[in-house]
Amino acid sequence: MNLAIDIYYHDKGATCVGVLFEWEDAAPSKVIRAYLDEVEEYVPGEFYKRELPCVMAVIYQVKQFKVDCIVLDGHVQLGDGQKGLGEYVYQAVDEIYPVIGVAKSSFHGNAEYVREVRRGESENPLYVSAIGCDLDEAAECIQNMHGAHRIPTLLKEVDRLGRRFDTSA
Repeated sequence: MNLAIDIYYHDKGATCVGVLFEWEDAAPSKVIRAYLDEVEEYVPGEFYKRELPCVMAVIYQVKQFKVDCIVLDGHVQLGDGQKGLGEYVYQAVDEIYPVIGVAKSSFHGNAEYVREVRRGESENPLYVSAIGCDLDEAAECIQNMHGAHRIPTLLKEVDRLGRRFDTSA
């Protein structure tokens, strides 16, 4: 089972959503939600300080499930020795779970850490990076996820769920 996580920021807080799934699934087997009342301000070059507590709020809730891989919206490595969110998550989980980053835009200087994946009929690639697993295999997993469009069905779904999260639920 894999875990995809996305975060939606609002006011001073954040909605954190995760979906458990198998690579070929069209619908999540389980949805995990967390809400943080306060998050760090956005600081260029230190985005992980804002995102990491949100990601971990979801991961803490899936300890009872056998998670094989974590999929994040963003980069794992930024290049030039800089860590991306994915590498920080990998370290925060004691390198137990491989982490795959799926970004919609490239990051200058990290070309050696990514594979471009084109899905559907889109000419715009996704930029897949990974730690704790083979990068080519990670790219193939994202390539083969359910959906006929650029963004796999479940990555689109986790984004949608974050945007409509009800904090009273």
